[in-house]
Amino acid sequence: MARPQMLKLREVLTEIGMSRAAFYRMRARGKAPRLVKLPNGHLRCRRSDLDDWWNGLDTPAY
Repeated sequence: MARPQMLKLREVLTEIGMSRAAFYRMRARGKAPRLVKLPNGHLRCRRSDLDDWWNGLDTPAY
């Protein structure tokens, strides 16, 4: 089984076109894609989590 693709935070920010500060504000509100903290302290985002987050933005919240 292949390992999931892990994106660096910088790559995620570039892809979604958002500043680091805006991303952390969204993250504090629980509205950002899920991040994984590595043992060395670096943050990564699974490609599947980012794609799920993107797809969830199109769904209206009722």
